[in-house]
Amino acid sequence: MSRKEGGRFIAFAESFRAALGALTSLVLFLVVLFFALALFVPSGELAVGNVAVIPITGEISTTGDGKVWEDGGTPAATIIDWIKEANEDTGTKAILLEIDSPGGSPVATDEIARAVKESNKTVVAVIRETGASGAFWISTAADTVFANRMSTTGSIGVVGSYLEFAGLLQDYNITYRRLIAGQFKDIGSRWKEMTPEEQALFQKLLDQIHTDFITAVAANRNLPPERVRELAHGFVFTGAEAKELGLVDALGSKDDAVKHIEQQLNITAKLYEFKEAGSFFEDMLGVSSYNVGRGLGTALTRRTAESVKITT
Repeated sequence: MSRKEGGRFIAFAESFRAALGALTSLVLFLVVLFFALALFVPSGELAVGNVAVIPITGEISTTGDGKVWEDGGTPAATIIDWIKEANEDTGTKAILLEIDSPGGSPVATDEIARAVKESNKTVVAVIRETGASGAFWISTAADTVFANRMSTTGSIGVVGSYLEFAGLLQDYNITYRRLIAGQFKDIGSRWKEMTPEEQALFQKLLDQIHTDFITAVAANRNLPPERVRELAHGFVFTGAEAKELGLVDALGSKDDAVKHIEQQLNITAKLYEFKEAGSFFEDMLGVSSYNVGRGLGTALTRRTAESVKITT
């Protein structure tokens, strides 16, 4: 290497070192800034709004480790925590439930609906694309329910479903060795055909949950239980049909629901939205690792427990 080439190399190395040092300093500054903001900015941005927007999206479940939209669903614990936070914030005047969900776990549904009814704030629900089954149950617990006229809602019913492989095992001469203590301990196992007695037990369970669903909707919507039972065939209604049947209060969008809140409470609405915090790199880059929209079908195929999955 000539002296001239060596000088150029040294100059390049020094420039590279300076650039790397500047980049390192910038990254450190951004890290410090991020954590400083995390310490001093209230959770949910409660300081800058008076109407809390809480999303209920995807399958409603009791699982998910507290992460919203985990496997395309909404965990009850997170929604309930957000409702409590909004209740405790004196600046929050109302809660807006933004619903786009086909339903889910009866337990999770009941827990969220109870939290909505016990809220000390005005609660308005707006059904956008879908607010069916358990999601509809939750919406009826609100003070007022809006729905898009072309949304799908209702679906007052209960499903108990699982995949059964007994015939497949027989075709391939595979034995399901049944060792249990308790006559019905393996009821719903995918490896054997369900007996008529077992089906009757499950049907009784589903009928009871269905009755609880009907009772809750009747009470929340101030409708006669027998009238709700007539509508509880499990199929959906459009938002327009639901309005005619008294299952929702008004047709409209999120903006219409906000205007309703402003008129009811005589305030100028300033929305703040609860959402799951991402990782540092997700927040910095503006990306998310959530898997939205996998839906109930994927959840069923990924399920490993040998039991019937019951959903509202």
